[in-house]
Amino acid sequence: MKKIVAKFGGSSLADASQIKKVKDIIFENSDRRYVVVSASGKRNKDDDKITDLLINLHNNKNDIKKQKDIFEKIKVRYIDIVKNLEIYFNVSEVLDNILSESKKSDTVDYLASRGEYLSAKILSIYFNAIFLDMQSLIIFDDNKKVNYEVSYKNIKSAIEKIEDEYKDKRIIIPGFYGSTIDGQIVTFSRGGSDITGAIVARAIEADMYENWTDVSGVMFEDPRIVEGVPTIEYITYTELRELSYMGANVLHEETVYPVSKVGIPINILNTNSKKDKGTMIMHNIPSIVKRRVVTGIAGKKGFTSILLQKTLMNEEIGFVARLLKIFEEEKVSVEHCPTGIDTISIIVRTELLKEKEETLIEKIKKEIKPDVLNIEHGLSIIAIVGEGMIYHKEITFEIFKCLHEANIGVKMIDLGSSGINVIIGVSDSEYEKTLIALKKLSDIKV
Repeated sequence: MKKIVAKFGGSSLADASQIKKVKDIIFENSDRRYVVVSASGKRNKDDDKITDLLINLHNNKNDIKKQKDIFEKIKVRYIDIVKNLEIYFNVSEVLDNILSESKKSDTVDYLASRGEYLSAKILSIYFNAIFLDMQSLIIFDDNKKVNYEVSYKNIKSAIEKIEDEYKDKRIIIPGFYGSTIDGQIVTFSRGGSDITGAIVARAIEADMYENWTDVSGVMFEDPRIVEGVPTIEYITYTELRELSYMGANVLHEETVYPVSKVGIPINILNTNSKKDKGTMIMHNIPSIVKRRVVTGIAGKKGFTSILLQKTLMNEEIGFVARLLKIFEEEKVSVEHCPTGIDTISIIVRTELLKEKEETLIEKIKKEIKPDVLNIEHGLSIIAIVGEGMIYHKEITFEIFKCLHEANIGVKMIDLGSSGINVIIGVSDSEYEKTLIALKKLSDIKV
């Protein structure tokens, strides 16, 4: 028997009808015995995600009326799910206890985690399965970083004990959270249930990690912007991390780390179209697969370019180190850093500057003394990703041919050191136009 970890996202658990689809998927394959769940997502575009409601519940703790309204909205949602699944679960009492417990904590993490907790509780009853809480199993250190080795060991031990006692039972696991060593709940960043699934898969040495969502795999580009983009059938871990980091939001970017170390493949699948093959993510793509030169394209708006020009900059020992030290002191992460002989551009997320921009610029002027200092907001960064792309000399020509034909002005070019991607910067106003223009790259096959 194979071991499959199946993780279901919020859209797959939005209401009772979606949960019934999940049950069909789980029980049609006896290998799907380890189920990781997110909190209930949106039922329609105007709906609220449960996690958002829970966070708002915390944020309005000093406004009794508003908190009461939010809490009632959450309660009605869960009562409806339980009623339509026709199970016995006193969700009103459980929610009352959760609200009472939340008043003992100053952090948002406890309430934010309760959506996953409730999903797992409900599914364990509906599936007649075993609920396995991650609170004491996934361990975060004082800096809120996961202690992976301890977490793997904890989860493996807990699952082995369950399987010794309940050999044929499925195990339902809430995603998104763990705790510090003293038991205080800590959440991952949003979308972190993906990471929980990967940690569980690594801990039990799974044969496959299935990630069920509301799309049939990773798309070549954002289908909300570009029409008719193909699904990526096969992609490497490295390519996926690059695309996820640059905005392809099918899978949390940190998901790859646990499974890639031991070569556990990930399959992105669609709960609403379960027969679709989806996207397979692995170390090495089978040689018989005919792949595109460019695997995928992703990008984000909202960057700022800080351009410095200084004559003989290249002769100043430690120049770049001193410059980057300023960004470190202001706690502003640098995304890209293209350079010339007398120039350097620092690309940062605009949201990180906020109230720090004036202080940052004054420090640069005082400590670096540039001849020219220009700041440009409204920059979009787009990554064109493909392993082995560097060996196809025509691809660079094709990229800039697409941009030239669409009359798009390029603000920045950065060839990744790994040779796996080409990064370009364009104006936010031309972001969508650029993605549409680059769709032609999907036709180029190896």
